[in-house]
Amino acid sequence: MLPTRSPGRCPHQPPCPPADSADREAAHPVAHRPEQGWTLLCNGVLLFDDTGELLPDGQAIAPHRPPVTAAALKAAP
Repeated sequence: MLPTRSPGRCPHQPPCPPADSADREAAHPVAHRPEQGWTLLCNGVLLFDDTGELLPDGQAIAPHRPPVTAAALKAAP
């Protein structure tokens, strides 16, 4: 079961950024399930290991990892 928080009721100081802000991923984690690949943030954002997100209003944000370049592949051990 996921913990629930009322929007705007962040107990942290300074308060966590809201789910609709550009820096929403900076919110404190309140639940973490690495075996399932997700973290619930204080602002209600569900952050997935692939960098995708599910916002409290149901909006899905596609993963936003930087693209892998040929140079990065050559540098990999």
